[in-house]
Amino acid sequence: MGNRTEVTEFILVGLSSDPNLQIPLFIVFLFIYLITVAGNLGMMELILMDSRLHTPMYFFLSHLSLADFGYSSAVTPKVMAGLLTGDKIISYNACATQFFFFVHFINVENFLLAVMAYDRYVAVCKPLHYSTIMTTGVCTCLITCCYVLGFLNASIHTGNIFSLSFCGSNVVDHFFCDAPPLLTLSCSDNYITEMVIFFAVGVNVPFTILVVFISYLFVFIAILRMRSPEGRQKAFSTCASHLTAVSIFYGTIIFMYLQPSSSHSMVTDKMASVFYTMVIPMLNPLVYSLRNKEVKNAFKKMLRKKYPQAIPTKGR
Repeated sequence: MGNRTEVTEFILVGLSSDPNLQIPLFIVFLFIYLITVAGNLGMMELILMDSRLHTPMYFFLSHLSLADFGYSSAVTPKVMAGLLTGDKIISYNACATQFFFFVHFINVENFLLAVMAYDRYVAVCKPLHYSTIMTTGVCTCLITCCYVLGFLNASIHTGNIFSLSFCGSNVVDHFFCDAPPLLTLSCSDNYITEMVIFFAVGVNVPFTILVVFISYLFVFIAILRMRSPEGRQKAFSTCASHLTAVSIFYGTIIFMYLQPSSSHSMVTDKMASVFYTMVIPMLNPLVYSLRNKEVKNAFKKMLRKKYPQAIPTKGR
């Protein structure tokens, strides 16, 4: 315990030390974060308020929005505060808290992507049995598993990393408290810690990727058997959007965590981290939802209720 508390705070280097870039970066990240908050919280409200969106697919989308909002909010506000005020100090406990919530929500999203792929498999391949398979109880159980697994992973990783001794430099060469830069600061033997991270990510990520791959393999086979060109086009469009987001998400996660710390380049890691901490949460509402006709109609309906004079109805 004595060794662990020798470092009581960390200094986050951030993305750039150039003073001329601090305000421009703050404006960019503020813009991204405002879109992220508006998009994800707006999507959650839309799904909650419109009864036509009370289906398993949109139920999972609402929790995906919550996960995006969660891990983006764990990182982005602190980054913006550092850029605006120049105060890049974060306490030991705040660093551990930020790391815990980031890992929790990023894992929730990881498992949710697999659940959503399975949901699309049932919807496309077994449409007649969809309502009996994806019941309210099943959906609740799947969501609960995502959050429980996210909590367990976050607890393991946080306890694993913050049980190390930090008795040297406290300068974190990153813009938030993440595993690779923290490991480089430890004066303990990191071998077991790295193996735990490698094993956890090496099990969770391949498992969810396998679920996504198998689910969409059957989906594509079912699509190829469809006789309606319109049905094929709609299904392919939905799959392409989902798989694009999945590729970006898993690509950056694999790049960041499934390699030894000796091969990490912090500059490259920072650029990759911007994608999955800020850009992906901003894009997901667009990729998954705003291209969806049902969501667009529900959004227009909500606008008509709030602003009846500004949004005319059809035929007026």
